[in-house]
Amino acid sequence: MEKKTSFKPKTISALKDFACVLPAIVLLVIFTYYPICKLVQITFTDWNLLNDTWNYVGLKNWIWLFNGSGTKHLLNSLRVTFLYSLGELAVTMGGGLILALVFNRLTKTFSIMRAIVFVPKYVAMSSAAVVYLWILNTDSGVLNYLLGLIGIPAVDWLGQRETALISVLMLTTWRTLGYGMMIYLSAMIGISKDYYEAASLDGATGFQQFWKITIPLLSPTTLFLFVTTFISSMKVFQSVDILTQGGPYRSTEVFVYKIYLYAMEDFRMDRASVIAIAFFVLLLIVTVSTFKISNKNVHYDS
Repeated sequence: MEKKTSFKPKTISALKDFACVLPAIVLLVIFTYYPICKLVQITFTDWNLLNDTWNYVGLKNWIWLFNGSGTKHLLNSLRVTFLYSLGELAVTMGGGLILALVFNRLTKTFSIMRAIVFVPKYVAMSSAAVVYLWILNTDSGVLNYLLGLIGIPAVDWLGQRETALISVLMLTTWRTLGYGMMIYLSAMIGISKDYYEAASLDGATGFQQFWKITIPLLSPTTLFLFVTTFISSMKVFQSVDILTQGGPYRSTEVFVYKIYLYAMEDFRMDRASVIAIAFFVLLLIVTVSTFKISNKNVHYDS
């Protein structure tokens, strides 16, 4: 007689686990990995939305991007995007840490103040950008009116190279500052008071406690906030689209907006795709490098 094959309990358990994650895997394949593969395929074509057909052109689009007319615009968008990201990182992380230190009091008054700072995070970017269009208006804006009260002449905030990117940053950081504060604040609350009591007994000053205890124990939070803020800042689009449309003179033409222009205004899906892939690889390299560099400087002792 033939022996009946039976599955071991571990095999059955593994099959059940796989069945549970199978729907998620299918959705990832359909909505993430397949579009990425399709995007890579488009980079080797001459797909123009105005034409009914397309052909494979090999590495023509990649040559255009790195050794052609697209290189200049790519470098400009890269420079603008990094400047914007540096500004948002500085304000979100530096300002968030300062506000967390100020509001690190478990009282009702400070809870209300923290809520007021955090509320802008819930305001839709499109709605906030429309309000900022009015605030930053050269002739009738609130900001220029307040500056006029102290004798400063009106500034064309959105129409000058020198102030356009700063104006976009003003909107973004107004929304993200409270988020940085709450992330740092939640981490500070989790730090044991024993560290500070021991440091006080050894005669450490407040600044020494902050520098030697708080900052090292906040390093995992700092890493998390850096990576998430950097990625979100590199993907900025809505505020630029509503406030400046990439101008003046390409001074706010960030990477994602450049992709949008090629795809939706020039109808060059091939060029938009090759820029999108290059952008994805850039974000991946920076993120992985950040984790590699920070491994020696991040402490998980709190």
